[in-house]
Order: sequence, then C-alpha cells, then structure tokens
Amino acid sequence: MKTKKHTSSGGVIYETSEGQTRVILISHQNLKGRLVWCLPKGSIEEGENLRETALREVREETGTTGRILEKIGRIQYWFYSRQDETKIFKTVHFYLLKYLEGEVEDHDEEVDEARWVPIQEGLDMLTHRSERSILEKAARYLNANNT
Repeated sequence: MKTKKHTSSGGVIYETSEGQTRVILISHQNLKGRLVWCLPKGSIEEGENLRETALREVREETGTTGRILEKIGRIQYWFYSRQDETKIFKTVHFYLLKYLEGEVEDHDEEVDEARWVPIQEGLDMLTHRSERSILEKAARYLNANNT
C-alpha cells in the first residue's frame, strides 16, 4: 500500500466577553454523511508558512480574522484516501488566534456551519478527541494568561 505525509495548519479563534470565552467551531458532513464538528484547518498552499495557512484557513472556514498569539500544538493521525488509494500520515499544527473581525455567516462552501460556542460547550461538541486536546490546551493558556 502507498503511503505519504501531509501537513496542514489551523486555529482556535476566540473572544472573551462579559467573562465568558467563546470559540468558533465548524461543521461538515463526513464521507458517511455524519455531522462532524471540528476546528478550522487546511492544507498549506505553495509559498505559505504554517502561520499564514492558519490565518487563511480560519478566515475561509469561519468568515473571521484573528491575530496569532501562540502556537498551541499539533496533532498527528493516519487516514486512508480512497481517491488516492493511499494511507496518509497527517500532521496538523494549531495556533491560538484572538478574534479581530468578521461574521461566521461569511464562511466558505467547504463548511456547513460556523458557530460561536462557549469554550466548555466546544469541548463537548468536537467530534475528534485529538482536537479536544488542542481546545483544552487553548483553554489552559487563556486561563493562565487571563487573555
């Protein structure tokens, strides 16, 4: 079986208002038609670095822009691409972004919905455990830095 590596980048975009921190999660249908809630992320385009990709993907998939504060971490996993008949080892780098502007209704067509949710609710909504670990790291950073 063929294998290859793939690198992506994404972000946790947040805002704090009246003592409550909210983040944006996105949803889409997976190949089996199930609703998946996840963090915005995507492939690096030619000429981009990881930070630029995170900013672009957050803008495209959430309709909002932010300023990068910190690298949160990365996740890694294997998946099988039926289209390429290849097993892919994927690494996704995540950054914490402070919300600047934009509306979640302005997300691109890859996303079914982009939604602001309280950070704790987001932890419950995320489909993949690895992305929950990223959101947990973001929450710890925000609590420690009172951001």
